[in-house]
Amino acid sequence: MDAARTAHSSIAGAAEAAALLAAVDESRRIATGRLDPDRRSALGQFMTPANVARFMAGMFASHRPVVRVLDAGAGVGSLCAAYVAAMCARNDPPERIILTCYEIDPVLFPLLQANLERCRIAGERCGIRVEATPIRADFVKSATATLGADLFSSRSDERFDCAILNPPYHKIRSNSTERLLLREAGIETSNLYTAFLALAAHLLVSGGEMVAITPRSFCNGPYFEPFRRLFLRLMRFRWIHVFESREEAFSEDGVLQENVVFHAIRTTEKPPNVIISCNRGPDDPDLRVRRVPYDDLVSLDDRHAFIHIVTDHANDSIRYRIAALKATLAGLGLTVSTGRVVDFRSREHLRMEPEHGTVPLIYPCHLRDGFVRWPNPKSRKPNAMVRARETEDLLVPSAHYVLVKRFSAKEERRRVTAAVYDPARVPTDVVGFENHLNYFHRNGLGMEPELAVGLAAFLNSTLVDLFFRQFSGHTQVNATDLRSLRYPSAEQLRTMGSRIGASFPSQEDLDALVDEVLFGG
Repeated sequence: MDAARTAHSSIAGAAEAAALLAAVDESRRIATGRLDPDRRSALGQFMTPANVARFMAGMFASHRPVVRVLDAGAGVGSLCAAYVAAMCARNDPPERIILTCYEIDPVLFPLLQANLERCRIAGERCGIRVEATPIRADFVKSATATLGADLFSSRSDERFDCAILNPPYHKIRSNSTERLLLREAGIETSNLYTAFLALAAHLLVSGGEMVAITPRSFCNGPYFEPFRRLFLRLMRFRWIHVFESREEAFSEDGVLQENVVFHAIRTTEKPPNVIISCNRGPDDPDLRVRRVPYDDLVSLDDRHAFIHIVTDHANDSIRYRIAALKATLAGLGLTVSTGRVVDFRSREHLRMEPEHGTVPLIYPCHLRDGFVRWPNPKSRKPNAMVRARETEDLLVPSAHYVLVKRFSAKEERRRVTAAVYDPARVPTDVVGFENHLNYFHRNGLGMEPELAVGLAAFLNSTLVDLFFRQFSGHTQVNATDLRSLRYPSAEQLRTMGSRIGASFPSQEDLDALVDEVLFGG
């Protein structure tokens, strides 16, 4: 009898959950139509579809009788509704759910209030007391005030058992009020989404859970390093999910950012393993799941605290192969810098075509087939820069350098694209490298020709490209990323360089050469 009653209750709870999610998702669509598209894009305001919200709510493991839940950027309440729906569908739901929902947008706030009332009614029908507090306030200002009053406070009314987040993706200006408030709270970050994550982590109780959907970009790069260090000190990942398709998670909004969903616990105890899963999108039934040692996700030896998300066993060998390389960039006597020429600051000195008194200016469009091809008559970018007193500090001596694109388009096949600047191909005594390029050099000067060609070959290998994709969810290749990479020895680089002639081989042949020289393949 008890089993039959439980089964009936579970079926009723599932039906109530489905009805709640459908109603809230309809209000999300209505809100999307009311919001100004340009303002939404500027604020990083992309509300969570029901299928994504349902997936996220299913990650929570807590079975507390009373659960205090934070949604720091609630929108119309999709995530809170998904949490309540998930609890309604459980065989052992909590007795009481206390929702605290922040939303500052005046268009969304009335819809949030209505949907929280729906959550209350749905919970009541499932035997759960749902208490909701919608707060029309700036979460950053409110949370930093709480933390500033007593960062180590243990007052239960200011702390949460669960946080469910789809934080806004928006850069924070260095001189903005938000940046100053965060800095006073001990949080250094340049984007709102990581600010929300850091603040929510501080507001969790010990053992509290966080589930969030965010861009993958926090996993690497210098801009997010302070955030990574803070977050990894407070939280431990338990589950990370990757949506492999850029189009599907927020398909209605046309968002092409690569997203991850993660579940993390506020604790100092490191779990032995972490779950890594992936599928194309929230409606894809082909969910591939694996467990990896926690140290494979975040290595204690990594001084930049990069987070490596490897979604399949085949790619494990890529990380191990890179780790087996003997050299560092500093050990090779090389370093990498960002191109000195910021074109919009030097507009009056730029020329579309070379002329008397100018020097070559190299853009990403000049990188082709492993070498710099200059000039590029089909380019809409300038090919030259006037050599003058104002531009002298922007130029470097003509020599062998290796150039790498800092950015690639989302549809491009490669994440890392390198080319050799060969002074024999570009007649000049000095040259300018535009700011969208990184360039490898030796103490500001060039390097030996064979070393340069071998280095470009290594960087253009599929091995390096796939390795970058394991920890980088965006299309930027930072100089910091390149400095942290392991490299072949100088002898191995010269060997590869000596076997490449006037043009680079095909990708298949290049990969075979790298495999043979580095691993005896």
